[in-house]
Amino acid sequence: MNYDRNMNVNTEEEDVLIEKIIETKRVAKVVKGGRNFSFSAIVVVGDRAGNIGVGYGKANEIVDAIRKAKERASKSMFRVPIIKGTIPHEVMARYGASRVMMKPAAAGTGVIAGGTTRAIFEAAGIENILCKSLGSNTPTNVVKATVSGLKSMRTLSDIARLRNKSIAEITGREEK
Repeated sequence: MNYDRNMNVNTEEEDVLIEKIIETKRVAKVVKGGRNFSFSAIVVVGDRAGNIGVGYGKANEIVDAIRKAKERASKSMFRVPIIKGTIPHEVMARYGASRVMMKPAAAGTGVIAGGTTRAIFEAAGIENILCKSLGSNTPTNVVKATVSGLKSMRTLSDIARLRNKSIAEITGREEK
């Protein structure tokens, strides 16, 4: 009994992080003797509090590919600014031929997004967002476009700090 309790203490960090498998596929490398098959996986890891990471793994077994992707995702975690359950501003991000348009949404809207981007938003803890994938729908490129868009997000306080101004000076309104 004590052993189980100690195990939970040691794996407390893993309990907090959730993982979502975005895509798994079998890939082939053509060699002189025929085809060598292996598996690739894209996994997103997040704590539903604004921290997410995306990883890509490739191995001869599907389980090993998912494990590699999860490890890389947890190493590449970054912070996403979330204000009142949504993103701070509208953004259009692109990677290759994939374009992703993300817009903040009012409370109660929910996550309106395709399967690839939905997994990223849910892992990040974004509750209300409108997202549209345009152009190529290749999951790898859509994920990279979404991640680049989320990394480019800035809050009003971030911009004020970068410009060495107050929020009131930037917005033109008085703070209450």
